[in-house]
Amino acid sequence: KIDIMSENCNCGCGEHHHHHHAEEESKYDYVLRDYTAAMSDAEVAEKVKEIIDTKVEANNTPEVKKFLFNCIDLTTLKCTDSEESVLAFTERVNEFDERYPHLKNVAAICVYPNYAKIVSQSLEVESVGIACVSGGFPSSQTFQEIKVAETALALHDGATEIDIVLSVGKFLSGDYESVCDEIQELKSICGEKHLKVILETGALKTAENIKKASILSIYSGADFIKTSTGKESPAATPEAAYVMCSTIKEYYAKTGIKIGFKPAGGINTVHDALVYYTIVKEVLGEEWLTNELLRLGTSRLANLLLGEILGEETKFF
Repeated sequence: KIDIMSENCNCGCGEHHHHHHAEEESKYDYVLRDYTAAMSDAEVAEKVKEIIDTKVEANNTPEVKKFLFNCIDLTTLKCTDSEESVLAFTERVNEFDERYPHLKNVAAICVYPNYAKIVSQSLEVESVGIACVSGGFPSSQTFQEIKVAETALALHDGATEIDIVLSVGKFLSGDYESVCDEIQELKSICGEKHLKVILETGALKTAENIKKASILSIYSGADFIKTSTGKESPAATPEAAYVMCSTIKEYYAKTGIKIGFKPAGGINTVHDALVYYTIVKEVLGEEWLTNELLRLGTSRLANLLLGEILGEETKFF
């Protein structure tokens, strides 16, 4: 990753970081300028409509559904979660391996950080990751020290992936420096473990904002960019997905580094999942069709996909 946080100042003084704000800002503008000007919302909507109208149906196959099941971050983020409920949730994933040995399991179990330990202690399936939402999820409105501690504690308790929320308020007020510094510090704590940055695209609203937030997140160390927390409305949309995937593609063309994509929130039907699959396939290509680079944040979808794969309604999860 290109470390924009410690690049020398553009004025050539050889100093890092501690200039007055105007010079500091130029660093972020410089990175953003390096990308094609923001797409218009209308243009994005048109491209997405075309993809949905012409490409989705061909992907409506049992193979694709099995693949998508294997991309699920099976998620429980409820106020009513408890050690008992999270243990039962994890046991379903263990049981899945015994009940359906011919199918690949979900990609990860996604929980609040205080449940990392119970999942870590009870999960028996090696291929399944443990993702924790961290950093003052879902609003990201807390002290950076708390975000750091929460992330470190989740990792200590067995989390293998961390999902944080971009500081949307700071981003919208133009404080890119704080936004990027926060992400970079949390990535440094994650080390080799994957950091997913949630953009909360429903709050960012425009294609231009979503593109800028994607670029800044990636340059600050995001291994994945994720659409939504599922706690704001709207959550994931195909239009946001298109902008995010386009940005990932552009970054890959510049650096050769592949960043993952995770739509989350409001993925209510198998058709919704097929739409996101199709956007990834059309924009990023076959290389991104692996659960190393594509995740779906959902729990509702697991039974629906499984039902279609098995050819009968199921309430397994």
